[in-house]
Order: sequence, then structure tokens, then C-alpha cells
Amino acid sequence: MKKLPIGIQTFRKIIEGDYVYADKTEYIYSLLNGVSSYFLSRPRRFGKSLLLDTISEVFSGDKELFKGLWIYDSDYHFPKHPVLRMDMSNIANETPEALKFSLSDELTERAREEGLDIAGGMPSDLYKKLIIGLYKKYNQGVVILIDEYDKPILDHLLDVEAAEANRAVIRSFYGVLKSLDPYLRLTVITGVSKFTKTSIFSELNNLLDVTMLEKYANICGIPVEELDKHFHEYIEALALKPYFKRFDNLHDEILAWYDGYSWDGQTRVINPFGLLSFFAQERFASFWYSSGSPKFLMDMIKRNPDAYAEVRDFIMGEWEMDNFDVGNIQAAPLLFQTGYLTVKEVVHGLGSTSYLLEIPNFEVRETFNLQLTAELTEQEYAVAGTAYRRILDALQKGDLRQMLTILKSLYAGIPYQLHIHQEAYYHSLFYAMMNLLGFDTNAEVATSMGRIDAVLEIADKVYVLEFKYEDCAPDADEETKRKLYEKALDEGVRQLADRGYADKYKGSGKEIIQAAFAFLGRDNIEMRLG
Repeated sequence: MKKLPIGIQTFRKIIEGDYVYADKTEYIYSLLNGVSSYFLSRPRRFGKSLLLDTISEVFSGDKELFKGLWIYDSDYHFPKHPVLRMDMSNIANETPEALKFSLSDELTERAREEGLDIAGGMPSDLYKKLIIGLYKKYNQGVVILIDEYDKPILDHLLDVEAAEANRAVIRSFYGVLKSLDPYLRLTVITGVSKFTKTSIFSELNNLLDVTMLEKYANICGIPVEELDKHFHEYIEALALKPYFKRFDNLHDEILAWYDGYSWDGQTRVINPFGLLSFFAQERFASFWYSSGSPKFLMDMIKRNPDAYAEVRDFIMGEWEMDNFDVGNIQAAPLLFQTGYLTVKEVVHGLGSTSYLLEIPNFEVRETFNLQLTAELTEQEYAVAGTAYRRILDALQKGDLRQMLTILKSLYAGIPYQLHIHQEAYYHSLFYAMMNLLGFDTNAEVATSMGRIDAVLEIADKVYVLEFKYEDCAPDADEETKRKLYEKALDEGVRQLADRGYADKYKGSGKEIIQAAFAFLGRDNIEMRLG
């Protein structure tokens, strides 16, 4: 069996070390014979760095390194070109000054290695001098490869001023490339986010964004149809082990955990880090997710939980894909670009293209749900997992009192400063929490008599829930609270009965349980069956 290249981003090491490699050279050939400048966005740990290293090796002139791969038998002649690669994740970015200094130091060191003198000037000036110097030295167009281009911004998304300052630095740095087109053979820029139609690349406006193009949908990751080609020996070996014998179809179980990513709604790819880690450790676990969730994502969720109440079935217009701005970050593009949503379907209408997005697989759904709950309530991850199991047990038993007790403990963990004294806030928070815990919950369900606040379905039961909020001072006495609870619960139960919300589910064959919830703030919650 070929070895598993976990964490290896060096193409030569993979080939010479007899590691598994999903051939991407046909896509690289297409890049080489198309336009001269490209942009690609993919989530972390999806093979962007390996792709750039492979491109670098294509320009090394070592054709034999590619023997057995698609490009080896093509008409490409492997001419040698100078390659200037920048990995922005290795560039200091604590301040704009640190970013400038680190960029200058990196360029100066590369020039020293090449025997070129580029001393003096801003990073963009040094970049220009180095590129022209390499062109003259080798008499060949320079290949520009930039990895994690957006790192100096993403590290400061919660500090808009710092993010904007770093953005100004890299905008100037990248912008010099357009004027150097006569000296360049190929430019490929990769990252997580898509700032291509905002001010990041306002000066470098000749980039072809291939992120959503069907032609390049499989440029990173392991195509589903290649799972058996590369890993059939591993799958067969695991299928014989006691733990894995419990699965009727191990192949399908692997796909359920790690497959599901798509950028065109048709072709699907498997997350390479999760899949390789699974085979290496011989167990199902959330390897990709556990390798590091973006801190800025979790912090934003804590600031605005309503925006993340539903992380399934987003519909996003094509223009929104590029609408990723430091001062106005929206939920759907952020979740999509960081890998927590993927394209389920591409909808071609009379106007621009739209994308139906969904959570890609079991790994992301379960761990993302629990992590968000833990972050939102400031509870330990294990506490959120325990809450899920206890709530599921309560729902299966039809015991809403037990569920109420658990919810109170979770709500109590939410900091006071995050609370908004409005019914919609508590409604959204409940809805978010139940979905984040992994339950199938629908909000604002329309009926002929109005809208049901929430409907929660499990195998044999349907819960029809109404929410009411009463403004109550934090230091109110128990008698005041009791009267407010009675008022809210009376209104909620009466609304359930008068509007016949449960009628919609009478033909489902499931037990219907109705309840009203009254919120006075944070963990001040009561419930009455309808």
C-alpha cells in the first residue's frame, strides 16, 4: 500500500516517497495554457499549498518527476522558469509595520539567495525589483505563487481598524503585479476568503477567479470516484477488523463522514485531511474540524447568534460570493468559504446564478453544532455533548420538563451582555441552540392560521412550540415573576389552541406534543403543555 501523506505539502516528497497522490496535473496543464493570472479560494487543509508546490515543480524542468501522471504524456515540454512563492501564513502581521518589515525581509532574503541586490524601498518596490531581477537573470517569465493571501486580514477580522490597515498594505503589495505582466509567466493566488471584487485586488483586476468554475471543481481534494482507486486496500483491511464489521457498507460510511464538498453542485470531493487521518488512526473522528476552527468565526457567532440560527439550506446569489468585506461580513459567505457549508445545487435563473448551500457531511454537522453551542453558552465542549444526549433522551420520552431543566442550565451560561430583551431573540436563540445541538428544527412554520414559532421532529413525535417573552427586571421578586409567567403561558397555550397549529401534523402518524415557553430573561424560563 502507498503511504498516507498526512500534512505533507511537498509534491516531490510525496512522489519520491511513494505516498498516495490524487493527480491534479491535468488542471495545472489547463492553467498553464489559459490566461496568465488566477485566483482560487478553498477552505483550510484542502490541498491549496500542495497544488502550488506541484505547480512550482512543473516549472522546475524535471519532467521525470511527473512520470505516470497526466501531464507527463501531454504535449507540455517542461521549460524551466524562475518561481517566486510567498506563503503569507509565515509572514508576521501583528501590525501594518510588522507586516511591511516581514514582507521586506522575506523578499530581501530571496534576492540574496539569487545573488540580486534589491535593497531599499517599500515591500511593493522590493517585489517589483526582485521580479524584474529574476526575469533578467533567467531570461524567462517569472511564476508568482501566493499562498494564504488573506492571512493578514483574517487574523484581525474582529478588529476592523487593524484588518483595514493590513489590507491597505497587501493591496499595494499585490497590486504591483499588474504592471509587471510582461515579466510574468503565470500568477496563481490562493486563500480561504474571497476579496477579489473588493478593494484587495482593486489594482490587480486581471485575475480569473476559478473558485466556482465547473472546470476546476476538483482541483483540490480527493474526488469521490477516486476513493477506491487510492484507498481500496486500506478499506478492505479495515473492514476485517472487529469495530468496522458493524458497518453494513464501510465505503458509504466513510463518504458520509468526509465526503460532500462541492463547488459546482455536481462533482463531489472528499476532505483530504479528514480522510487520510481516518485511515491513519483507524477510527471515525472529526479530524479536519478538530485541527482548528477559525477563532474569528466563533467570536462572531457569540456576538450575533441570530445570524447563525439556521446553517442549512442557505441560498446565496453569485454576487454574494464575492461580497466578503471586512466591515460587513455576512453569515453565508463566511460559512461557505471556511468550509462549513458547501454547494448542494446551482440554480440557473433568468438573472445571475444562485447557489443552494448545505452542511457537507457528518463530521462538520455534528462537531460544528456542538462547538457552537459550547461557544454560545460558554460551556465546555463536553457539557454541550452531554446536553445533546440528555435532551434527546427527554424528547424520546416526551418529557419536556426534563428538557426545560437542561435548557435552563445552557441558557444560564450565556453572558448577560449578549442578551437582548426581545421575544425574537429568545425564539432565535432556542432555535439556534436546538439546531446547533443537531436536532431537526424548523422555525416560523406557516399554517393557514399563522406561523408556528418552532416545530421539532424526531422519529415518532412532533413538538409544536410557541414562545412568549415578558420584560422583567433582573432583581424582580418571585411573585412578580410568577404573574408574568402566568400571563405569557396563558397567551401561548391559548394561541396554540385557537389557531390549530397542531392540525398540520395530524396526518403524520406521529405523536403531537404542544407546549408554550415563557422567557423572562436568560435562565428565567418556564413551560406549559398545550
